[in-house]
Amino acid sequence: MSNQIPVNSLSRHVEPLHAELSAIAESIIRSGYYVLGPNVKAFEQEFASYCGAAHCVSVANGTDALELSLRALGITTGDNVAVVANAAMYGTAAVLACGATPIFIDTNTNDGLMSVTALQAALQAGAAPKAIIVTHLYGLLADIEEITSLCHSRGIMVLEDCAQAHGATRNGKRAGLFGDIASFSFYPTKNLGALGDGGAIVSNNAQLAETATRLRQYGWSAKYTNSLRGGRNSRLDELQAAMLRHMLPLLDGWNTRRRAIANRYALGIRNPRITVSAEVGEDHVAHLYVVRSDERDALRVHLQAEGVQTEIHYPICDHHQPCHFGAFDNVHLPNTEADALSVLTLPCFPELTDTEADQVIAACNRF
Repeated sequence: MSNQIPVNSLSRHVEPLHAELSAIAESIIRSGYYVLGPNVKAFEQEFASYCGAAHCVSVANGTDALELSLRALGITTGDNVAVVANAAMYGTAAVLACGATPIFIDTNTNDGLMSVTALQAALQAGAAPKAIIVTHLYGLLADIEEITSLCHSRGIMVLEDCAQAHGATRNGKRAGLFGDIASFSFYPTKNLGALGDGGAIVSNNAQLAETATRLRQYGWSAKYTNSLRGGRNSRLDELQAAMLRHMLPLLDGWNTRRRAIANRYALGIRNPRITVSAEVGEDHVAHLYVVRSDERDALRVHLQAEGVQTEIHYPICDHHQPCHFGAFDNVHLPNTEADALSVLTLPCFPELTDTEADQVIAACNRF
């Protein structure tokens, strides 16, 4: 169906900015600065200020941000890192890239976020992670204060995965300020997305930021002097930095619109076969709007026929991925595994109209 309501529309998102972004691209082409130039430095300062952090280190993508954050924390071969298993392998891939072992922690039943109870049980059972990745999934802050307190009391370092939570705020603190270090993605579909790949690491710890800065450029301590293992070429380019600088002041407005759509769904979908998320506040930036249904596949077919595009975030748990065949057969995460069979993502992006949102609601209620 050609007139389907999309889950997301980057063309609709970028179109109002077309002239400004085109002018920015032209200025970068003429500037002669293409990598680690003045726009990169300025964006790092501006994004650090936006987050309320002392330091921001831009990198090539969000996955590198996760891995280099772990490496900055000293994670290496033989270490254990606690992580959830419901976010498409991003955190798990970063753990494995460091030569470390993931310790999978189950999620809550209603939001896909790391369960504090499950984490406590794992620690009491003898799990000894050196660090933990706390993913703020779908745009909602995890129980990050409680998790950070629990971990810091045991000497466990906390990495916040903020790839889906740019701007989420709780008690005056933005995503990325609760743990020791935080990673962000600027993939085009993110709440703050570039026109290509990009990522960032933020921290209030000057030593961690300095280590990350060196790791993103081969581990250099000076040009052509490789002093840190695990370094690579992971640099944000000038073009993406300049685009992000232009869009950063618009982020809070976009997040406000996302929340309005999410709350429209929360109040409007009234079908006992569909479990909706609760109304959202400042600690949720509605990166994705996810419902749950025991008849997920039938619901998806129904919505497709009604002209509503959907997605599944995410259909395969990390410990069930084919690349791990046999490695995690003893891992059982009942809530995580149940979510993989029931979650469904509805259209939610700033340019979605109220009329379109109401059509989604009506289609859900007719299921």
